[in-house]
This record gives sequence, structure tokens and C-alpha cells, in this order.
Amino acid sequence: MKMSYTVLGTNNMQAAVEFYNALFDHTTPYQTSQTERMTFWLFEDFAFAIAIPFDKEPASNGNGTMIGFNVESREEVIRLHQKAIDLGGTCEGEPHEKGIHYSAYVRDLDNNKLCFFES
Repeated sequence: MKMSYTVLGTNNMQAAVEFYNALFDHTTPYQTSQTERMTFWLFEDFAFAIAIPFDKEPASNGNGTMIGFNVESREEVIRLHQKAIDLGGTCEGEPHEKGIHYSAYVRDLDNNKLCFFES
């Protein structure tokens, strides 16, 4: 078994699409489809999506929930961390060594926590 996709909720689809399109610029994923409720980006082994919740209740982030993106270099960790902040995200941890990984942490515009790491 392997993970197939990840979906994060949003309360502003346009702002979230702009954030992730810009964040993923110059990386491997590409936006594959978009409806009024969901937008997908395809990576080599899985899909990432943002969605307006199906139940039409406000999207909220889960306490302790985090999405990790394994990237190819420390320079890419640093670039993506700074790019997310430049796009309006907030820092949750500067790029640094953490155990066996070099990682950095941010929150997106809907307060979802993201980790960029090089292993």
C-alpha cells in the first residue's frame, strides 16, 4: 500500500490556487485539473489537492496535521520555505538540521502546515 493523494481544505480557492501555483513553480508537479470545488497537482507518485469542503462548512486545519514534501536539495528546502513566506504564508520553523533531515516548516494561507525536507 502507498499513499495516493493528499487534500487540504481552503476557504478561498482563488487565493489557494495562486499560492500553490506560485509555490510549485520550478518544481516537478503541475496543475492537472480544476473544478469549482477542487484543484489537483500531479507529482511523480501522488496527487496533491486543495478543496472547498464537501459539507460546505468552513475549512480548518487539523492540530498536529502536516504535509511533508521531500525535495532534492537543501537549496530547494530554503527556496520553497522563503517562497511560501513571500506568498503570504507564515514561518513555523526556519530551515535547519532536524535528526537525519534538513527541513523547514510553513503554514499556507488557510493555516495548513507544510514541511519541505531533504533526506
